[in-house]
Amino acid sequence: MSRTSTYLNFSRHTEAAFTFYRQVFGTEFIGQIARLGDVPAMDGQPPIAEADKQLIMHIELPLLGGHVLMGTDAPESMGFKLTMGDNVHINLEADSLTEAKKLFKGLSDGGLIDTPLQEMFWGAYHGAVTDKFGVHWMFACPK
Repeated sequence: MSRTSTYLNFSRHTEAAFTFYRQVFGTEFIGQIARLGDVPAMDGQPPIAEADKQLIMHIELPLLGGHVLMGTDAPESMGFKLTMGDNVHINLEADSLTEAKKLFKGLSDGGLIDTPLQEMFWGAYHGAVTDKFGVHWMFACPK
């Protein structure tokens, strides 16, 4: 079933933020917490620094009414530069690759493709765009 969620990026404190949100909302994390150290080595990419391996790659927490808050660490050591307030993405989880491609194409029209929609090592399709109004969108779709 399709769903929309909110995705937050933090420089190095995703775990602290989500532990706080878990306490406030009284809910439990969905699935396993994925760490940057879980990422397999990728051709042409430097290895993940030892200091970054325990940072969060992906975490999910249900909030209210079925809405899910997701998050990741995006440290400067990996080339990210976050500005608080500019660290939020609307995450669209499509039921099919056809639906994901249609939404990706529509929202990228006149905008900027940050990550092409592509198959990822975790077994799903993923992509990201910033639309022509400056809104950040992420896409997820099962294989």
